[in-house]
Amino acid sequence: MSDSAAALSAPQEARGEKRPYSNGQKSNQGKRGPQHKKQKKKEKQGTEGSNEEVLLIDIQNLLKKHSLQDKLPNQENGVSKTDPKTSAPLPESLSEIELTISELSSTGDSLAYDEATKRAYIVPFSVPGDVVLAKIIRHQHNPPRSITDFIKVIKPSAKRDDSLIKCPYFASCSGCQFQMMAYPDQLAHKRRIVEKAFQNFSNLDPALVPAVGDTIGSPLEYGYRTKLTPHFDGPPSGRRDRRNGVKVTWPEIPPIGFMKKGTRHTIDIEDCPIGTDAVRMGMRRERKRVTETIDTYSRGATVLLRESTTRIPKDDPQLNEKTEPNPDIIFEDRGPHIHAKKCITDSNATSTEYINDFQFENPAGSFFQNNNSILPIFTDYIRSHILPPSPPETETSPSPKITNLIDAYSGSGLFTITLSALFKSSIGIDISPQSITSASKNLTLNNIPTTQAKFIAADATNLFASITFLASETVVVIDPPRKGCDQDFLTQLLRYGPERVVYVSCNVHTQARDVGILVGGIEGVEVGDVRYDIESLRGFDFFPQTGHVEGVCVLSKRKAVGADHKEDIDVGEVRGKADAANQTST
Repeated sequence: MSDSAAALSAPQEARGEKRPYSNGQKSNQGKRGPQHKKQKKKEKQGTEGSNEEVLLIDIQNLLKKHSLQDKLPNQENGVSKTDPKTSAPLPESLSEIELTISELSSTGDSLAYDEATKRAYIVPFSVPGDVVLAKIIRHQHNPPRSITDFIKVIKPSAKRDDSLIKCPYFASCSGCQFQMMAYPDQLAHKRRIVEKAFQNFSNLDPALVPAVGDTIGSPLEYGYRTKLTPHFDGPPSGRRDRRNGVKVTWPEIPPIGFMKKGTRHTIDIEDCPIGTDAVRMGMRRERKRVTETIDTYSRGATVLLRESTTRIPKDDPQLNEKTEPNPDIIFEDRGPHIHAKKCITDSNATSTEYINDFQFENPAGSFFQNNNSILPIFTDYIRSHILPPSPPETETSPSPKITNLIDAYSGSGLFTITLSALFKSSIGIDISPQSITSASKNLTLNNIPTTQAKFIAADATNLFASITFLASETVVVIDPPRKGCDQDFLTQLLRYGPERVVYVSCNVHTQARDVGILVGGIEGVEVGDVRYDIESLRGFDFFPQTGHVEGVCVLSKRKAVGADHKEDIDVGEVRGKADAANQTST
């Protein structure tokens, strides 16, 4: 996982400029020319919707609460200068400071405000109300903030319960942030993440965003991850030895595990309690194997640990034989079946997952949702919201019946396959030929005829070129990567105008940005009269103990949008209201 506090700089809004639609593309702004060679290294610009940008907005809002406006006093070239009359000297690097935590950010780090130095402090592994001792790592400016390392709790908050922590590496490993929080508090915080995402990134009038539903929790708070990828680094001399043609030597067994929070150093981790039993078993086995064969590696490596399931009916005549104890298999009683789970480490091997009675096979190294325990709840939710609610009895002109599904970014077919029974025709589209191959195989595994559903390989920017479905009879499911959808895709979607859109996202901030465009249009781009209303919005907790939340937003085509656009949204007016709301939001 990335260190959300690694490097931040003010986004364009903070500099009084308008944010273009960037879709996470890096800007050339700020590159140093020859005349700037002697300047200090600039702070890294976070891409749109990235942890860096999200954290920065939370910091700006915290400072606003303490009456620090956009144009801060005592600045010279964007760098704060200490004035003894207004603030205390900044603490030295690596010195320790006592802080009271004000709030949790949307990235999982906590924020504290220090009245003496008039700045925000980023503190990991803390909850609001904690009084903690933290070590100063570095100071950053414009806005004033300091990155710290958590040392210890001086006085715990009422919301902190260290007895809940199940991992000895917690507060060192960067993987989890919330093990000291009760699960209901984690879910409440993730609801707030979704709310803030739409406040800060959608550019919509708050009146157009419905109340965010309660976050749907995971049935398993630990032992849920079906995939882990620990790694180890090569020896310090490895690169030099390879370059000189000398056999790489390993003076000792390297740490095998995950990144230490806030660093690029790997810490040795023997076990990870958020992994499933099969994955944890595989982790112990692979650590032993790497230790015994370390001299065969010429460099560091990443170890794939992927759970795979074999379903054995309890009425199978060979049940006893198939369920004999095996040190490499975990057996689980699942009602009418026994699930035999093993850990795969070959990225090209086939892994098998079951979601209710649906079966999915994929290359072990490919993407598939990593929390199988929540997938039945998640897919059932999508299934119950994919079609419009039943019209009231007084409805005189009901919408056309929706008979078609388009699954954009379809991957190995999760939504196409689990939803296909609701539709006459379903099409899954993905740019990856490997994903299309897996999806087509999964279609056959689940006995879904190709006359009912199919998969095609296409770039999302050209997704609707070959679609013949009537838009009024079609729903589109979107599940893009973290960077969200690009403008070309959203332009196509608005011009096509399906009756409904269900937007699933692993990054609720880029989701909010894209949904804002579906509701308000694209400034300067002619997309016709189609606009959408947000029907419902909520998060799903695919990764308990972490700051991650999956967003699901259901949209329906707005009714009675005339050709004269009288009932359409004035995008500039809405964004002006949103900017004003964001200025006053806390």
